[in-house]
Amino acid sequence: MQSCEISADSTDDPLSSGLRRKRQPRIVVIGAGLAGLSAAKALLESGFTDVTILEATDRIGGRVQSVKLGHATFELGATWIHGSHGNPVYHLAEDNGLLEETTDGEKSVGRISLYSKNGVAYHLTNNGQRIPKDVVEEFSDLYNEVYNLTQEFFQRGKPVNAESQNSVGVFTRDVVRKRVKADPDDTEAVKRLKLAMIQQYLKVESCESSSHSMDEVSLSEFGEWTEIPGAHHIIPCGFIKIVEILARSIPESVIQLRKPVKCIHWNQSVSKEIERVADHNSDLPEEDKGSDVFVECEDCEFIPADHVIVTVSLGVLKKRHESLFHPRLPEEKVMAIEKLGINTTDKIFLEFEEPFWSSECNSIQFVWEDEAESESLTYPEDLWYKKICSFDVLYPPERYGHVLSGWICGEEALIMEKCDDETVAEICTEMLRKFTGNPNIPKPRRILRSSWGSNPNFRGSYSYTQVGSSGADVEKLAKPLPYAESSKTAPMQVMFSGEATHRKYYSTTHGAVLSGQREAAHLIEMYQDLLQ
Repeated sequence: MQSCEISADSTDDPLSSGLRRKRQPRIVVIGAGLAGLSAAKALLESGFTDVTILEATDRIGGRVQSVKLGHATFELGATWIHGSHGNPVYHLAEDNGLLEETTDGEKSVGRISLYSKNGVAYHLTNNGQRIPKDVVEEFSDLYNEVYNLTQEFFQRGKPVNAESQNSVGVFTRDVVRKRVKADPDDTEAVKRLKLAMIQQYLKVESCESSSHSMDEVSLSEFGEWTEIPGAHHIIPCGFIKIVEILARSIPESVIQLRKPVKCIHWNQSVSKEIERVADHNSDLPEEDKGSDVFVECEDCEFIPADHVIVTVSLGVLKKRHESLFHPRLPEEKVMAIEKLGINTTDKIFLEFEEPFWSSECNSIQFVWEDEAESESLTYPEDLWYKKICSFDVLYPPERYGHVLSGWICGEEALIMEKCDDETVAEICTEMLRKFTGNPNIPKPRRILRSSWGSNPNFRGSYSYTQVGSSGADVEKLAKPLPYAESSKTAPMQVMFSGEATHRKYYSTTHGAVLSGQREAAHLIEMYQDLLQ
């Protein structure tokens, strides 16, 4: 493996290239999602003038994608503002009047669920029966009690026993099963329903964690994710409004759309490589040929930079880290990328002419009775639809019409993405008929769905701490290159941002925003004398 050590001269003076020439540092931000826009906004507002954002797609926003159909806005990506007290996304929304039309049903206090708090969740079995409400409430109380136990391993430093395999899914399934089977007050029929509900609840949990299965989520680290206090909110006019607010103060010339990056050539000590890259741009000034970093774009343009902030998803890093960086990343960072988890959570919106559900129903939860003793949540390819955990009723209907929002995650979501709209709509309709016991449910008049897993610019929805990983791996992922003994002497040629780089708030929009602001703050501190 090639050494990633920086030469002694550059390490001693990280500002050598920028300050000696008495010019503004050239900063390239890769990605125009929440992290990239937040970083660029902070840099520009602090006085940096040479900032460029390179965005591979034809739009800004990254994993925020609001789609307007008729009068309604549907979120293919980020949906909720998670918490309010000190949440920068909440304050952006509140300060700009984005929450004025948010209904009480679109606010949730406490642990967030995937559906509106208005009404009642209908837990239906594949035999077309509704599980009694009191049975659901009893099971929900038990499940939430065990969920709270999963938080204690990190928060209280409790040791993880070998039987749990350090897995949230294994631990939860085992503890809940034992308690259900030991309950002397339940009939065997009720016990079997509750055992089947375990898998359904774990599917919901997997969608929230964006993991293939909760079996893959680390039990010892699960409690490090930190919830911001206060209510959770939906933005009726679309989460994309947050993106637009961040971009408002960024000149259009700063953002280059349809500009995918092929490779980041970093570490000037690899002089031969830098010379080879620079020679491709005969028009480059001499001072640019000695740049610390060159960003090689897919269109063959080489952009010189002093600092590059990489905000691509963990999924893209997993797939492309070997070719995206030259020289290759240090082994410590590669290991962090490989250890941390990311998978796909997709939504399936179905619009109907009229509702077939009752006015009190806020969601349809699919409980497969034959899964009462199942260990795995992986299905054969032709049974991918069994991973759909639920369909939520979008509320209020005056805004959305008669729309259900389905949730699916993991490898089965990738299979769903390969199917055409007609096939998905037909399979979902058959499921709804089966579980409601109503064979007359019509096919939806319109379908809209996400495809985060197969999109090469994302390769997943958001990150989680996989079994074998820890918060320390998040810190390693965020560490700038080349490495230095002290942050004060670090050249910070290549910096890392994005939700996966925030130790407490990974997987969230506020984690993405805060990570972008964090990297900008490092550069603002580094160049404070120049900016005065």
